[in-house]
Amino acid sequence: MAKNVVVVGLQWGDEGKGKVVDWLTEHAQGVVRFHGGHNAGHTLVVDGVDYKLNLVPSGIVRKGVQCYIGNGVVLEPHHLLAECKALEARGLEVRSRLKVSPGCPLIFSYHSALDIAREAAKGAGKIGTTAKGIGPIHEDKVARRSLHVYDLFHPQRFGEKLKEVLDYHNFVLTQRFGASAISYQAIYDQAMADAEELHPLVADVSAALYQANKAGHNLLFEGAHGTMLDIDHGTYPFVTSSNCVAGQAAAGSGIGPGMLHHVLGIAKAYCTRVGGGPFPSELDIATADTPGYQMSTKGREFGTVTGRKRRCGWLDVAALKRAVQLNGVSSLCITKLDILDGLPELKLCTGYKLDGKTVELLPLGADDVARCEPIYEALPGWKENTFGARSPEALPANARAYLQRIEQLCEVPINTVSTGPAREEMILKQHPLA
Repeated sequence: MAKNVVVVGLQWGDEGKGKVVDWLTEHAQGVVRFHGGHNAGHTLVVDGVDYKLNLVPSGIVRKGVQCYIGNGVVLEPHHLLAECKALEARGLEVRSRLKVSPGCPLIFSYHSALDIAREAAKGAGKIGTTAKGIGPIHEDKVARRSLHVYDLFHPQRFGEKLKEVLDYHNFVLTQRFGASAISYQAIYDQAMADAEELHPLVADVSAALYQANKAGHNLLFEGAHGTMLDIDHGTYPFVTSSNCVAGQAAAGSGIGPGMLHHVLGIAKAYCTRVGGGPFPSELDIATADTPGYQMSTKGREFGTVTGRKRRCGWLDVAALKRAVQLNGVSSLCITKLDILDGLPELKLCTGYKLDGKTVELLPLGADDVARCEPIYEALPGWKENTFGARSPEALPANARAYLQRIEQLCEVPINTVSTGPAREEMILKQHPLA
């Protein structure tokens, strides 16, 4: 009988979801992306080789695994094709194993132009987007003016829709922001060229997933970003433009929620955040020989997509508990435990002081989160090296105690621990697909 697992980030993204999905593909036949766009960045290390993915699901590195891009993904078609070609140039079989939903909304250059113009206009109050056009395409989708993959294969219809939406956005670009207008012909010509290459990949993903499940195939639903960036449940407005929680796996891939059997929540052993927005447990990352500096440098905390330095801080368990509840997490995977090696003392943020009261869960909205004062619980660190550990017994006693305390506070078992970037650097207590 098939068992399907949703892999979802529980923090502000960059938790190591791609590595975990790649590791799980040893026992899965398909991997599905169900939201986000090319603003997502997943880095895999397989046999010493780095693979950086934006749109292509992380199952692509495992031979024979089918990959799907669901309707919840916002698609920049030229970027997808370029990513496929780059992976194929490195010897991977990609396009024969990739199916793309015809329902994916399409991102074009006017979306990124709007993104850039808006961020510039906000100045110091900017959100810190990746400038990939993610917000504007979601606005188009909700306003019912977006173009979709299925439009590409009807040139006249596509052209008419494009002209109407581009007239609207060019007015905003030129009159509201004083930016340059975007050329209709350049977008149209590139889209038609991309349509020819994209056409063989397009398939009814919803039906394909139903049939795969019926045939007994194990499927992985690969989340992007993190729960605290969810448009509804995150630190709004410093969030992405889609739902990042496990429930989106059903709507964003076209399957019923009854096909989702296990939710695997991924969290770093500490916290990171890219861009603007409140971060209660944030630490100084600039001063040498401090915990934040170690997290930043040893953890190589730079964004896969933007290259921006990530902010770092102690593990925020109050935020983690909120994410566990929002996603209905079945089990936890803690990543980058080895980055904490050598720190004499560790701290867990177990709650906050807000308006004179103790709060045990992260509040909704950025304004209240920004006013939270973290409440810390101190635990002893460890001097031993945990990098590459393969069993719980190989971990120092204080590292095991740190993980056990996280389990106690979250009331969810930690069944997997990542101790390095490579596929095999994992500790397994119980397999999510077992």
